[in-house]
This record gives sequence, C-alpha cells and structure tokens, in this order.
Amino acid sequence: MDRKMTKGELENQLSRALTQWEREYLGRGSVLVKSDILRNMIIVSLKGVLTPAEQELAKTKDGLLSVKKIRADLVESGREQLGRMIGQITGESVISFYTDISTQTGERIMVFVLSDSLEQRWP
Repeated sequence: MDRKMTKGELENQLSRALTQWEREYLGRGSVLVKSDILRNMIIVSLKGVLTPAEQELAKTKDGLLSVKKIRADLVESGREQLGRMIGQITGESVISFYTDISTQTGERIMVFVLSDSLEQRWP
C-alpha cells in the first residue's frame, strides 16, 4: 500500500537519517535528534554532540573556539552528502544550509532551506 507519509513520520525519518549520517561520517551519533519542518525549512536540534574531551577543552576560550571550528569543518566537509540525503528523503533540493554548535550545552542546530515548502503537503 503506497500511502502519503505524515509530517511527523517524515520528521522522524529525517532525524533517523541524520543520526545514521553522524555515526557513519563523524563516528559518533547524538544522544537526541529532533527534526521540525517549517515552511521550506527543516530545523534539526541535536543534543549530546560533544565528546567528554571536547567538553573539557571547551572550558577555555581558545579551546571553545577550537572545538567550534573543528566541528564546523567536519560538518561542512559532509555538506554535499547531507544535501543529497535530505533531497532523497524530501524530494526537494537543499538550496542553503546553516549550522552552529553550543559548547555550553553540547547542542547543535542545523537548518536546511529547501527549494519548495514541505508544509503544503499536509492539510
């Protein structure tokens, strides 16, 4: 039976795919991943992304900046792969991607801006 996926099911599928990508590409997954679809954006909150060593290093200003830069570079190096993955799941192209990490909370936010709104798929 080929049925239309609900918004919650699609958000769950995106969260699972991002967790798998983290494990395969970064070697470690987040503790909690939550994806939300808003108009033409997918907003992802990933909690527990820092290792204990990174948490310790982030206690100093130089260490904090180093952790942020390394993590940003790692994710940026997988940007094309992430874009393809999101495109395959949603059927829309990723036209821009933003990310940042909080060394205070160990949370990363990712925002994928898509070529068209996903919200119009649901009443």
